Amino acid sequence: MKATYSLHHINSATHFGFDADDYSRFKFGDGDVSRSFGADLAEGFIRDQLSKQPVDQQIVVISSPYSFIPTATFAMKNHFVCGLNRWLAEHGYPVVQETKVHRTITYKEDYGELNAEQRLKLIGNDSFHIDKDFLTGKTLLFLDDIKITGSHERMIMKMVEEYGLQNDIYMLYFAELVNKNIHPNIENFLNYHHVKNIFHLNDIIKADHFCVNTRIVKYLLNYEHESFCIFIQDQSSKFINLLYDMALGNGYHTIDAYADNLNFIKQNLLTNTHKLIKHGN
Repeated sequence: MKATYSLHHINSATHFGFDADDYSRFKFGDGDVSRSFGADLAEGFIRDQLSKQPVDQQIVVISSPYSFIPTATFAMKNHFVCGLNRWLAEHGYPVVQETKVHRTITYKEDYGELNAEQRLKLIGNDSFHIDKDFLTGKTLLFLDDIKITGSHERMIMKMVEEYGLQNDIYMLYFAELVNKNIHPNIENFLNYHHVKNIFHLNDIIKADHFCVNTRIVKYLLNYEHESFCIFIQDQSSKFINLLYDMALGNGYHTIDAYADNLNFIKQNLLTNTHKLIKHGN
């Protein structure tokens, strides 16, 4: 059995059922919005699905695929799981287990800018991997933030077929584009609704609940070099080291487009920030 659940259905290019600025901030690591979105998705899924048709099997929640740096969905997933666990525990069901879909390819292109054909071509070069034995006899909840063309879902189902998974599967989304007359780049409109330039990231990064993700790392490393240098020198040693380590973990040091900004961090900032960290700052 395969089913899809989306909390919000996008039928208009101007009204979404959620705040576009919040969505943009969420995509760039705003932990407070991630908490709100995850809690709302759990509440909706329980209300519209589980309360009407409970799942007797062990539930496994799986965030959108990533290599080293998690996606924005991962932060939302954490709060979704907390909300779901409260309901499961109250009703005598086993609490959630989690696992990861591993992906093998990283790319610098901005997925939100692409049309359906371009998305499928880009993501089609990737491959997804999962622990099949761990999933036996369990119900799988694959989470993602938004469904636009379905390319990501097709890749998940391709993996399911390749692994011969026989599990019941739910594809869960915070939002889904249901009006196919709206161009897929509506996703890009949402992604950058609040973040118009690098300096709009300041309050997100410096907030207590900031959650690093692939989007913000790629955005910073790909930004115009002079502005990046001005911006990064105003950031904390903790964030600078986090950014550098995340970039290395995803192999971004091998991408030419990111070289100038990464080299600036390495040559001008890491030595000083290491000293600051050793002294407790």
